[in-house]
Amino acid sequence: MGQTLPKPGLRPFLPADTSILAAIFVAAIQELTGDDYSEAQQEAWAAVAEDEATFGKRLAGQLTLIATLQNSPVGFVSLKGPDHIDLLYVHPGAVGQGVATMLVDALEKLAGARGAKILTVDASDNAEPFFKKRGYVAMQRNTVTINGEWLANTTMQKTLAENAAPGAPS
Repeated sequence: MGQTLPKPGLRPFLPADTSILAAIFVAAIQELTGDDYSEAQQEAWAAVAEDEATFGKRLAGQLTLIATLQNSPVGFVSLKGPDHIDLLYVHPGAVGQGVATMLVDALEKLAGARGAKILTVDASDNAEPFFKKRGYVAMQRNTVTINGEWLANTTMQKTLAENAAPGAPS
């Protein structure tokens, strides 16, 4: 390779981002979940972003962070309430560049600073290994209906580190 990839940037969600984030949502589902979900399941799931006004309100009503590469959005994460990761999506072209890690690192820090002790996420089957590597533990399997299709996911949780001094007992 030999080439240094640009470092992703991070910024808050703006209403003008809704269209590009909806496109990232759809592209991630269509291109990254085929091993775990059927085409009908993918279509039903991706259809959640068809109503951009509703999708934008969902993002605006949560703490939503956007990852950028060369100032273009390539991924996003949102925190619902004080302690639940609602959405984490990265454009297929930016997978493997540390985007999801950067987004979740930032969200964990912000949630912890706001007083959250535990974070939960309902991880899709393809996202579960990512969260597991980050210390999230599977709590239960779920089946949800989206636009008439049944999809499975796993509720996972992670205890956030206390802001203790290095070496202090936890």
